[in-house]
Amino acid sequence: MNCKKLFFAILMASVISTSCKKISEPIEEPITIVPEDIASFKEIASIDLGGETSAEISAYDPSTKKLFVVSNEGGAKVEVVDLSNYPSLSKSKTINFSANAGINSVAVSNGLLAIALDGADKQGNGDVVVLKTSTLEEVKKITVGAMPDMVTFSPDGNYILSANEGEPSDDYTVDPKGTVSIINIKDNYSVKTLDFAGFESQKANLVAAGFRIYGPKATFAQDIEPEYIAVSADSKKAYVTLQENNGVAEIDIVSGTITKINPLGTRDINLAENPFDVSDKDNKIALSNWPIKAFYLPDAISYFTTGGISYVALANEGDTRAWKGYDEEARVKSLKLDPTKFPTAATLQLDANLGRLTVTKAFGDTDGDGDYDELYATGGRSLSILNASTGALVANIGKDLEQHVIDAGKYDDERSDNKGVEVEGVTVAEVNGRTLAFIGMERVDMIAVYDVTTPAMPKFVQLFSTGDAPEGVLFVKPKDSPNGRSLLVVASEGDGTVKFFQPNKL
Repeated sequence: MNCKKLFFAILMASVISTSCKKISEPIEEPITIVPEDIASFKEIASIDLGGETSAEISAYDPSTKKLFVVSNEGGAKVEVVDLSNYPSLSKSKTINFSANAGINSVAVSNGLLAIALDGADKQGNGDVVVLKTSTLEEVKKITVGAMPDMVTFSPDGNYILSANEGEPSDDYTVDPKGTVSIINIKDNYSVKTLDFAGFESQKANLVAAGFRIYGPKATFAQDIEPEYIAVSADSKKAYVTLQENNGVAEIDIVSGTITKINPLGTRDINLAENPFDVSDKDNKIALSNWPIKAFYLPDAISYFTTGGISYVALANEGDTRAWKGYDEEARVKSLKLDPTKFPTAATLQLDANLGRLTVTKAFGDTDGDGDYDELYATGGRSLSILNASTGALVANIGKDLEQHVIDAGKYDDERSDNKGVEVEGVTVAEVNGRTLAFIGMERVDMIAVYDVTTPAMPKFVQLFSTGDAPEGVLFVKPKDSPNGRSLLVVASEGDGTVKFFQPNKL
């Protein structure tokens, strides 16, 4: 073969190789920026689905223009809302699950609706039921772990993941394992349910870093309580909040393994950037510094990428184990404080100071002598942004968030002693080329919008009111929404309303 023929053969082989590679690789969908004013979200439509607990979590199917809403009013059910004539709305159907003790979550992908249901015995295994969104006929029913609290699809639509909280019975005599189930849709909905027993040997190091393992007579696996899941854009990793435990687990979806637990540590309320309003009996609303720390205890989590780096946003609601069989909650005024660590204990324990604050009595007696050397509040009252790969804290939106609510005259001082604004939900999405975090605050009935395009420097954008106690915060991209515009859907469990918010066009 002469040089010309050799060169041509090499060139053609390179072209064919490159072409094949491009064909086999997933094609990334181009981002279409819809010109919208990111600071102008307002209510466009609303529907009332009933009383308390009749609107919790929602999921939208663009192919049928149906919104599916979790309801526990009068039994476990899914309310189906028709958006085909949006902004006119109508309830078209109710799907009942009377055999189940409760319903917790819904998710939609590629014409499939996944529903997370408690078992008839709440501490027993639960179910994920899959329906076709078009006909609502059942495709599959999959047994998962106890109390599936949140269900989601991977972005590629190949997997369904369920966070199975495994809460104990009220008398704490039955405490199931907290688990995560991975359902492989392509493999006839085969399921792999993972527990955390393999991390028992790491317990001491995890607790020292701010992880909470403390349930009475519980093994490590029993004590874990998965709450919410976010999945990476490439569908390879999942990030799971372990709310009561104060941590985030990372899961390799493809191999079906839990790869690590990231303890979240505490927020120091004595630092200038971390003030709390700690009393509902001080006749004022003011963020101040106090000699306490706060466990973050995140509920919702949202995954996003900006600047080529992946992050997770955590809604640090706070939660406790307050059962008849075991209750960790205490008011500061009821505790015996170490006189060396708290020389002004008598003053601190007044109702107008720290006395009314809810703290955990499970942690803080560091030397085991019966008095408290540290005080730990139960909730971060903030939104945290972490580097998804390293788990490092990048930013914490707390003081600024609560101050904007105070300035708007919407702060509920009756909740100062317990969780403050109560950051319950979060979703991060792109609007007009900016990355926005939509933060749901249960106790002030509001959504705060922050620009997190530069995650280390979040910027406040907007604050607007919702229904009573917003629970589910769902973003629908313009290409999927019923009118081709960015759409935020907020389901509020306090009054059973679902409200629809959209920004102005530019």
